[in-house]
Amino acid sequence: MASFSYNTAAELFPAAIRKKKRAGFAYRRFDTAAAAVQFAIEELPADSLNGAYLQVDEARFDQSGIRTLYESQDFPLPRRPRAPEPAPATDKADADAA
Repeated sequence: MASFSYNTAAELFPAAIRKKKRAGFAYRRFDTAAAAVQFAIEELPADSLNGAYLQVDEARFDQSGIRTLYESQDFPLPRRPRAPEPAPATDKADADAA
């Protein structure tokens, strides 16, 4: 990624949803892009993040771009540990057949 500054102020805009009165969150301004990215990934529900965008200076990042910034080696904040994937459900019939 070409010289992105996580220390620059950023704005997070909700998705434009016409049928709903609220998009799950309102416009927010952050002192740093790192804080905005962290909030978007760790705090917003997936449906609120879908369609939202982050603006840093003149650059805009959609859901995919925000996730790329969060997963970058350059991301300066600690990431929330991922929840373990649930184990696949075993079917009782499969267990009886064994």
